[in-house]
Amino acid sequence: QVQLVESGGALVQPGGSLRLSCSALGMMFSMYDMGWYRQAPGKQRELVAVITSVGNTNYADSVKDRFTISTDNAKNTVYLQMNSLRPEDTAIYYCNADLRRGGSSLRKYWGQGTQVTVSS
Repeated sequence: QVQLVESGGALVQPGGSLRLSCSALGMMFSMYDMGWYRQAPGKQRELVAVITSVGNTNYADSVKDRFTISTDNAKNTVYLQMNSLRPEDTAIYYCNADLRRGGSSLRKYWGQGTQVTVSS
């Protein structure tokens, strides 16, 4: 059974930093594209960052140069380092695992989410 377990969410002041972690259980981690999404109150879930199974990364324009996504295949874990946090980064952050072949998604999994609140 596949499980994605996020951690690291917290209350932080504007300008601060946080690192989110997502541990993947029960899956061939290195075969998946791993991503972080977020959903703020009253808004749709949006992509924050993704790292493909071959290490390519992509970021939402709103987080470029502030957030960094990375993986540790030995630990089956994906990280999101978030710097220079802003109040508009406040959201529930979700980890996503996407098994892709030939441009199509074969299988997707989601974590339960972790709350990030940026406020003074």
